[in-house]
Amino acid sequence: MMYEGLAGVYDRLSDFDDDERARRYEALLKGKQSDLKELCDAGCGTGALAIRLARLGYRVTGVDLSQEMLRLAQDKARRAGLHIPFVQQDMRFLTLPHPVDGVLCACDGVNYLSARDAAARFFGAAFKCLLPGGALAFDVSSRKKLEQMGKTGLYALDDEDVSYIWMNRYDEAKRLLTMDISFFVREGEDSFRRFRETHVQRAYEPEELCALLRDAGFTAIDYREDEAEDRIYFAAKRPEE
Repeated sequence: MMYEGLAGVYDRLSDFDDDERARRYEALLKGKQSDLKELCDAGCGTGALAIRLARLGYRVTGVDLSQEMLRLAQDKARRAGLHIPFVQQDMRFLTLPHPVDGVLCACDGVNYLSARDAAARFFGAAFKCLLPGGALAFDVSSRKKLEQMGKTGLYALDDEDVSYIWMNRYDEAKRLLTMDISFFVREGEDSFRRFRETHVQRAYEPEELCALLRDAGFTAIDYREDEAEDRIYFAAKRPEE
């Protein structure tokens, strides 16, 4: 399963400013739902964003498909003195004990839904998990970014404790970026563990995602392109009843 091997080194390799991400997502969600109290972080990974949002005073549930990511997230929340439920789920079939005010999916979670019907399923499931007037927010890597990664082809990192060889190929017709990554993680003074993961992301056009959101029932759909990050941020609302 993707991220089972990567989970242990994910935080060391991540270059996101999690405090800034939490503030950004708070603003995106509050732009659609001013009475924001309870959130679901879909594709929560190791829990960095969920923990920041909990520290801001929100009740948060984290959902991810990777059991190892969730184990690390739970350990981090416990060390931070926070009670955050972390649940193993496929976000295409997201279900919650009760509706919430906001659902978010950060850091390419929607790109990993590599078929249109998968993204449509997630949007439909998120819609059902929201209270009337609730908000959905997410970000995707832009088509330009994924195309460029495919053209670059090879990335490599040679660090003291973790190294990788990262090979990319982009299918223009299918708009799919396939990433084959071999990791070498230090486990002793003179020994490394090697593992390999394959990740596939789809390059979505903004208008394509807006259409899928409308089909799921969302209104007040907005998006903003961040050219510095080659990332697109979306926010949408479940209508009031």
